[in-house]
Amino acid sequence: MNQARTVLVVGGGAAGNAVTILLRRAGIAVDLVEARDDWNATAGSGITLQGNALRVLRELGVWERVQASGFGFGSVGITAPDGTVLHVARDIRTGGDDLPATVGMQRPRLQRILIDAVRASGASVRLGTTAEILDQDAEGVLVRLGDGTETRYDLVIAADGLGSATRAAIGVTDRPEPTGMAIWRVAAPRPAGVVRTDLTYGGPAYIAGYCPTGESTLYAYVVEAHRDRASIPAGSYADEMRRLASAYGGFWPEITRHITDPAKVNYTWFDRLLVEGSWHRGRVVLVGDAAHCCPPTLAQGAALSLEDAWVLARLLTGSDTWDDALFQAYHERRIARVRPVVEASVQIGRWQLDGVRDADLPGLMGRIMTMLRELP
Repeated sequence: MNQARTVLVVGGGAAGNAVTILLRRAGIAVDLVEARDDWNATAGSGITLQGNALRVLRELGVWERVQASGFGFGSVGITAPDGTVLHVARDIRTGGDDLPATVGMQRPRLQRILIDAVRASGASVRLGTTAEILDQDAEGVLVRLGDGTETRYDLVIAADGLGSATRAAIGVTDRPEPTGMAIWRVAAPRPAGVVRTDLTYGGPAYIAGYCPTGESTLYAYVVEAHRDRASIPAGSYADEMRRLASAYGGFWPEITRHITDPAKVNYTWFDRLLVEGSWHRGRVVLVGDAAHCCPPTLAQGAALSLEDAWVLARLLTGSDTWDDALFQAYHERRIARVRPVVEASVQIGRWQLDGVRDADLPGLMGRIMTMLRELP
């Protein structure tokens, strides 16, 4: 019965790609539409994938390529601004003992791996277009794309990110809110001694850190109070990040000397979003950043999105009835896991903004990571 069903996935990021692969594996016909002509294949610097993200990537059949393309490690260091290592903690293997605790990799590389898997799944992909009109009834959705074509689907999955137009179109009024922080990110050559993530709390930035992404690459980041983007000329991005990063010791001087091209530096505000009510309206359901987003203080954004895709696909492929009860079960299962991660991610940032010195950061992170070790 599932083989006769049709699904439109709006958005080709982590959640949209993942749910497409999983539904196609079950024989469901899937069309994926992505607004960007290049399918976001070159955007971003690096990404930290913890075990619960790796667990889903293994389910997608891409773990071997991810493993070969990234840099695995099992600990995190805390350093003073001068580079002195203050503490090294072993990471909890949230994906199980047979997967690394963490893999860092170049974000464009991960996207290309997922793109290849979507292509191989046999899904129909249309780039450079969006879903403009959704006309629902009890049995499905008539969708008009930006190019004027119309197709009827049994289900629409909105995976179109933090600024989801689909979320707004179906009447969900929750919107992302800035948390007061912003992050500068850049990809750079990896010094030979960088074999894990090291974090510094303090100095001119709230947080300064780096993560190895391959045998010769890493991505580095510094977090400050957010500023009006319009007040920062794009041509000064490298200068701005270098100014903050130059105050740190250890491996930072070697990293900082490669921060020269403003076009390769990304500046992004930290946002918080958690859709509190149902994550669906009729036959349109939200996944990933369209439903929730948290600051990267726990490196769980992509992981939660991948988990959404895995849970929703299992529910859809395991039921002959796609109805409110199924979509509500998806929401209840996910929000119980997503809420504490979003709240903890925001809390860590708030402690930094407020200058709280006695915060139980290790305890909070340990509790969240222990929870994430359970299946989503």
